[in-house]
Amino acid sequence: MSTFKAWVVDKGEGGQSLSFRDFDEADLMDGDVTVRVTHSTLNYKDGLAMTGKSPVVRRFPMIPGIDFAGVVESSGHPEYEPGDAVVLTGWGVGETHLGAYAERARVKGDWLVPLPGGLSPAQAMAIGTAGYTAMLCLMALDHHGARPDQGPAIVTGASGGVGSVAVALLARAGWHVIASTGRDGEADYLRGLGAAEILDRAELSGPPKPLAKERWAAGIDAVGSTTLANVLAMTRADGAVAACGLAQGMDLPTSVAPFILRGVSLLGINSVTTPQPKRREAWARLARELDLGKLAAMTTTVRLPDVAGLAEEILAGRTRGRTVVEVG
Repeated sequence: MSTFKAWVVDKGEGGQSLSFRDFDEADLMDGDVTVRVTHSTLNYKDGLAMTGKSPVVRRFPMIPGIDFAGVVESSGHPEYEPGDAVVLTGWGVGETHLGAYAERARVKGDWLVPLPGGLSPAQAMAIGTAGYTAMLCLMALDHHGARPDQGPAIVTGASGGVGSVAVALLARAGWHVIASTGRDGEADYLRGLGAAEILDRAELSGPPKPLAKERWAAGIDAVGSTTLANVLAMTRADGAVAACGLAQGMDLPTSVAPFILRGVSLLGINSVTTPQPKRREAWARLARELDLGKLAAMTTTVRLPDVAGLAEEILAGRTRGRTVVEVG
């Protein structure tokens, strides 16, 4: 066995601590596939795990990082062999199972997805859980029967990771995209991703009414709380909103009015334990439908030793788009 570099969250009498140190391969958790991690990414949940501002980590010590791309080193799983390129998102990795901010990971092969053709490991992590979740939202809207000819689509938290990919995907699918953001100076960035209109998030931050003027036929919300309540109140009859985040909070101060008076549907998105068929469909669609030029425009890259410095930034909403973490 050998050691490798990793970010490690520990908990002692003084609370949670984070350190970049050597980690012994013998201390990796059970799994039938060992992966040499080449890339990871930065998600909101990673920021929570590294700072301890929410009880995301439920086992100590813990290597944070909920996504990785890498190369199989050894495998007892029938579907994977050494040398295979793979991707992992979700399944409690970085929360209850040692995660991705390390040079090596051992996981269950059933959690992995083969790296989709047409994507490099870095591009797969530029997508990461955030982009994968955005695709699950689009798939839910498609399944509901939402179509671009029914009206505009709203994206909240549009300059964040989920929002940026959602704007690009919806625009590519032909939607008139309204991008909601509270960050000055992001209009050109969002229009470059395909947004047709920019909406100040202040318009969605006031006390929500049971119903308001109908403004959009569909939505992807990564914010929750009051913002989601206002989005629902402004959704057109028989429209649908896919909800996948809680950046503003876990509460939802709304009423039944949008649902029983307009027939609005609220579509919940769980990206952590998505069954394999839907998971693979989402990755296949991302490889086909996401404009890789726009993906590059929304992506920055950092080295593994530097990722912890961005934890507070993503929680404060000061990061833009997607951040790739180079591990290897």
